[in-house]
Amino acid sequence: MVFDPRVANGLVAHIASAVNGSAIARGTSYLKESMGSRILPKGLSVIDEPDRVRGLNSMPFDGEGIATRRLAIVEDGTLASWVLDLATARQLGLETTGHARRGTSGPPSPGTSNLYLAGGSGSVDELIADIDRGLLVTDLMGFGINIVTGDYSRGAAGFLIEKGRISGPVSEVTIAGNLKDMLANMRAAGDLEFRYGTNAPTVRIERMMVAGS
Repeated sequence: MVFDPRVANGLVAHIASAVNGSAIARGTSYLKESMGSRILPKGLSVIDEPDRVRGLNSMPFDGEGIATRRLAIVEDGTLASWVLDLATARQLGLETTGHARRGTSGPPSPGTSNLYLAGGSGSVDELIADIDRGLLVTDLMGFGINIVTGDYSRGAAGFLIEKGRISGPVSEVTIAGNLKDMLANMRAAGDLEFRYGTNAPTVRIERMMVAGS
């Protein structure tokens, strides 16, 4: 299964949801026991960079007046930090990471800024060259993600990959797996571009279930 960058960023967003201090404090994240453990292949990192020049979500301080800083949430494949504001840091006996986000109503809550998956290499052609039969996902539908268990199931559309080449279009299929397994078996190309608040290169997941008529 190969995810185009504009849908691969959703996988990075799911990591952010699972390491959010609110979910960790409530015990409602499948990663709650994974601090210091490898959750991505070695070489891949998830970075939040609020001081990125001209980043869409750049900011000098967070919603609670704390100076922001670059944060490696996942470093070289290993989960290295939760995303915390003052309240969730206090609940967990830790210090805030400067990630309070304030909306138009309600108190601040943890959130990311310029988030991205780093460490990919090689071209997309190299990423798919040895795939005998697979799927290039360009569109995803539905919200079948359970952050408590990591179960993942979404409608998808894209293109068939046959013998390392992209062939005909595919629509109305469902792809499913578990985020723990998906992330552990991820490979990333080197085509990262900063277009959105959350960004990722093209990524390849080795094993997923596909169903469709």
